[in-house]
Amino acid sequence: MIMNLTVNSSIEINCLLDLPKLKVLVEELKLKINKSQIARELGVDRRLIDKYMNGYTKPKKRERKSKLDKFYQIIYDLLINQNTQVFFYKRVLWQYLKDNHGLECSASHFRKWISQHEEFDKYFNGRTNRTVNGKVRNSTTNHQSIKRETGMGVEAQLDWKENMHYTLNTGEVIELNIFALVYSYSRYKVNFISLTKKQGALFHYLDQAFEAAGGVPDILKTDNMKTVMDEARTEYSSGKVNAKFQQFANDYGFVVKPCIAGKPWSKGKVEAPMKLWDELYAYNGKLNYAQLNEKVTEINERHNCQVHSEIGKIPKLHIQKEKDFLSPLPQEKIRNQYKITIKPVKVDSQSLFSYKGNKYSAPPEYIGKTVKLQIFDDYIHVHSNTKLITIHQISQSKYNYHEEHYQKIYEVSFKDSSDEIKQLAKENLNLIGEIYNE
Repeated sequence: MIMNLTVNSSIEINCLLDLPKLKVLVEELKLKINKSQIARELGVDRRLIDKYMNGYTKPKKRERKSKLDKFYQIIYDLLINQNTQVFFYKRVLWQYLKDNHGLECSASHFRKWISQHEEFDKYFNGRTNRTVNGKVRNSTTNHQSIKRETGMGVEAQLDWKENMHYTLNTGEVIELNIFALVYSYSRYKVNFISLTKKQGALFHYLDQAFEAAGGVPDILKTDNMKTVMDEARTEYSSGKVNAKFQQFANDYGFVVKPCIAGKPWSKGKVEAPMKLWDELYAYNGKLNYAQLNEKVTEINERHNCQVHSEIGKIPKLHIQKEKDFLSPLPQEKIRNQYKITIKPVKVDSQSLFSYKGNKYSAPPEYIGKTVKLQIFDDYIHVHSNTKLITIHQISQSKYNYHEEHYQKIYEVSFKDSSDEIKQLAKENLNLIGEIYNE
């Protein structure tokens, strides 16, 4: 809009910000203007005309800082400055920061913040194949399959997360397998970590999983693993179940139902959650074997206590309904044939127990109590009732303390948890190693 104010002057008004120029001319020429007409032509309230003629401008938008900004350096160090820990998904990084650095925000807000930082977003995007300890981890191919549900107590699905190359905090690289059993109706998961997939270990873990869930399903759906099948099931053959596994199935009262070879997605309820275990790589190089077991238990418990995205229910609560439809476990006499040998021992006043002439530590709260040892995978698994309390690698050394156990003993003995006591415990533990374990 062009306004002619005098014979020799005109001014162009296109927006509210042009009005201060109009005011100058109006005051100099002492003219009256039709503010209502200007408001109509600009499509605004008349009251804004005076406001903007007097020099009003909208305040610039204040850049608000995100509470996530203080985590920038931590995230930069985790993603960019090191290559030991690996984060396959933004959700895994979010969970790691929650568990270890006090992050408090929603996963969706965290993902949005990450996507606003090109250097972090690039870490996650376009990386379908990633390496861990030099091994390529391939992304899973999606397959179409018919959605199928089963009733309470009808089915559980079995699988292994295989050959995970993990670096312990000692620098040793081990090959992990994770036993996975999912009850199809409730989606209740039972997972154990293992260095072997031998049939003896499979029997033991299945027994422990059935006990943890509260009973045995009618059907166990599995792939064609060699510890289960002598001959794979195909589209043209029903396959042949291994005789020992068939005996195990008969003793526990379930039917073995293998998938057709090459179609593992037909047991998708156990296949789909396998990516959860990529979270372990976030702790690559940070944990010992015992702590790794604890982390698996923690992850398993977390997901059993969350609302399942498909069924909209919490598996740990939902399994309580399913228990009434599960078959009871066989008598202890039968179960003992399949369990890994258990050896009861007493923890002495120094918080140590004996195995084959050498001493190993337990947490000091178990002093004077009897604990149970299970020996497999070249490790001693120490239980109190059903709780796994620690793990030791079998050693030729006379005394084998976990540092956290020895430190706790010092704190209890001196009733002091100061840094000085912790340092003293560390020095004395090193001295024990020098004297007795040469």
